[in-house]
Amino acid sequence: MVSKAFFYLLSAGLIVLSLVIGDWIQDFFSLSVPGSVIGLLILFLGLVSGVVKPHWVQPSASLLIKYMILLFIPISAGLMNHYHMLLDNALAIVVSTVLGSLFILVVLSLALDKLLAEDK
Repeated sequence: MVSKAFFYLLSAGLIVLSLVIGDWIQDFFSLSVPGSVIGLLILFLGLVSGVVKPHWVQPSASLLIKYMILLFIPISAGLMNHYHMLLDNALAIVVSTVLGSLFILVVLSLALDKLLAEDK
């Protein structure tokens, strides 16, 4: 039981450490990119490079993914504070969502066609 709790704390610590480092980088360089995004990139680069092993962050990551829907409730409630702003910009939001989705669909389709053509 103690070892399982230790691994949860270790994995949460690694995730929080990447977040703190990202926040520090954002503050130090006065970047417009949020520190959480920088921290996410740091964690991603650590995982891709092999510096951070996937099983080190897996316990806390699985727990966060399992209860992810609960994390969206405060955000959704906060959006209701800005309901008038959402209504004022509804057309722009819908158009950008549809065009962005279509753009991604076209780019991925072309890339997949090119990759499949190279395999033949």
